[in-house]
Amino acid sequence: MIKVAPSILSADYVNLQPDIEMVDKAGAEVLHIDIMDGNFVPALSYGPGWVKAIRPITKMVLDVHMMVQNPERYVDDFAKAGADIIGVHVEATPHIHRALQMIQNAGVTPEVVINPGTPVSAIEPVLDMVGQVLVMTVNPGFGGQKFLHSTVEKIAQLDAIKKAKGYDFDIEVDGGVNDKTVVDCANAGATVAVAGSYVFNADDPVARINALKAATK
Repeated sequence: MIKVAPSILSADYVNLQPDIEMVDKAGAEVLHIDIMDGNFVPALSYGPGWVKAIRPITKMVLDVHMMVQNPERYVDDFAKAGADIIGVHVEATPHIHRALQMIQNAGVTPEVVINPGTPVSAIEPVLDMVGQVLVMTVNPGFGGQKFLHSTVEKIAQLDAIKKAKGYDFDIEVDGGVNDKTVVDCANAGATVAVAGSYVFNADDPVARINALKAATK
């Protein structure tokens, strides 16, 4: 059964605490927090202060996904704010090894992220450093996009490398995830599914979380 990571990008910011408490009680294991700088991606979102404010609300794993150019600048701030996982895009820095090393040194689980147009080979040299790999299944920066089925092959490639080399990283998918697309992802080796609009834009978000879990039993 896949772990579900609701993305607060689609939550109601005015009622964020009730939304977080709702998905926590519904059995979501991870809370996905998208950090966007208006540079690496066009949109802007939260800073470390949001993570610090969320940390006391829930015991869910806080998965901070930095869609930020030169993310090394902010690693320590998000670590101190309470992040459990910090994800950095291989496309966002010429020093991906150093960025992941900084996350390790801050006592946080390092995650490497790849965009739909980036091959798995681009991150293979650092897979021994990470606790999680995030495969973007849409282009980053906006919620509500259609799932790109071509990315499923990347999940399978990562799963094969993981098994061949004895790695234990989670494989997370983000973008266009619903109770149908999550099945292909899980069958290919994904272990964590980010779901934003599918969960928070629904009349019954709890039922959507249950649907994702039931689809991948």
